[in-house]
Amino acid sequence: MNSLPLRQVYVDGRWTAPRATGTIAVENPATLRIVGEVPDCGGEDVWRAVDAARRALPGWAATGVEERAAALTALREALVKHRDELAETVTREMGAPLTFSRRVQAGLPVRVLDGFTAELAAATAEERIGHSLVVREPVGVVGAITPWNYPLHQAVAKIGAALAAGCTLVLKPSELAPLSTYFLATLIDGIGLPPGVFNLVPGRGATAGAALTVDDGVDLVSFTGSLEAGRKVGAAAAGTVKKTCLELGGKSATLVLPDADLATAVEDGVHSALHNAGQTCTARTRLLVPRARLDEALDIARAVVAGYVPGDPEDPATLLGPLASAGQRERVLGHLAQAARSGARQVAGQDIAAALPPTGHYVAPSVWADVSPSMPLAREEIFGPVLAVMAFEDDDEAVSLANHSEYGLAATVWSGDRDRALAVARRLRVGQVDVNGAKFNAAAPFGGYKQSGTGRELGRHGIREFQEVKSLQLPA
Repeated sequence: MNSLPLRQVYVDGRWTAPRATGTIAVENPATLRIVGEVPDCGGEDVWRAVDAARRALPGWAATGVEERAAALTALREALVKHRDELAETVTREMGAPLTFSRRVQAGLPVRVLDGFTAELAAATAEERIGHSLVVREPVGVVGAITPWNYPLHQAVAKIGAALAAGCTLVLKPSELAPLSTYFLATLIDGIGLPPGVFNLVPGRGATAGAALTVDDGVDLVSFTGSLEAGRKVGAAAAGTVKKTCLELGGKSATLVLPDADLATAVEDGVHSALHNAGQTCTARTRLLVPRARLDEALDIARAVVAGYVPGDPEDPATLLGPLASAGQRERVLGHLAQAARSGARQVAGQDIAAALPPTGHYVAPSVWADVSPSMPLAREEIFGPVLAVMAFEDDDEAVSLANHSEYGLAATVWSGDRDRALAVARRLRVGQVDVNGAKFNAAAPFGGYKQSGTGRELGRHGIREFQEVKSLQLPA
């Protein structure tokens, strides 16, 4: 990490000094030590990067499927080669346990690129509709703004889709976790893209992010982050009538139907809520179980939570690391205090809270019962290791509880009858439903309903978000 060009920006195919003079310190949330500093860029550096991307657009847009696929493959090979180093970088900048970072933070981007490569030809294929030839073309310059919770994965998801579609782009990583994207940029620099196709400009959301959003040289903004920030991005982007792809918050549910294997389903639900310290947009932070089996479900949840003892994220045995920042820790603790005041009952995690590491932004995992649908604990995205357990009488009430949210990102349905699970899954107002613990598919469309955002990422549908559609009317 010491060899990364952290005091520079990557613009027009080279590392160069920024126009901005300020810097942003990056803190290791487990040790509270500063592990790097990056430029605090503003509008001038963003403009330089957008200008480089605009100049590079005609050449990259004219490339064929084979050349774009070759670039994605070269990037994939670089990610595989440096997977351990990338995982260690993510762990130090945002606190994800190293085992999780190796498997997901650095492992998932490889699968994402595989999905783009496999679907590239289909995503760019022409079609005939009557006497019209319908073609898909790059939308243009993409402004990509990524979050801190999965900094490498989200960057690769946006970069891969843009390159596959024939777009050029400017990436603005989160100021909390920019180091892994710097590492990624050094790998991209080595795969031979034409200058200006990819550009990296760090900075704060209110300055660099805002400048990128309103720049009239940007044709599409792809943003992943909170609902509050997403609303601001959407409103600002509307001023230049540019396209937006917004992947925002979630309050996902695990539905355990009466005929499901309760132990397997509850264990899976707890793991989902606690992975990455609960800092996952798809974290299933609501567990819905049959009322007759509520006590049994709580016993199972307690047993699973007992294994999530917060510790050093660089220890391969650690399952639960710190939250990414002091602000995030205070936000989560505020939610928990509010939950207690509202009448919710904590049923797991109290003993773990008494033995937290003395240094770092740690919050103990917790499970809560007596949660009503109107409570903030059941409605708001907490983004911490917190699970709310709620009971239902029948399938209709389970569906109603699951859909009782302003979000609609993901869910899981468990049942001993696959057809019953599918029938319930079809009734959920969310963008992605896992049935009986099915694995994540990095080539399937990912995105949400309602206030979880607009547009889709990953695979064929992710590429198509970065395309325009043109109809060529042909003579008879």
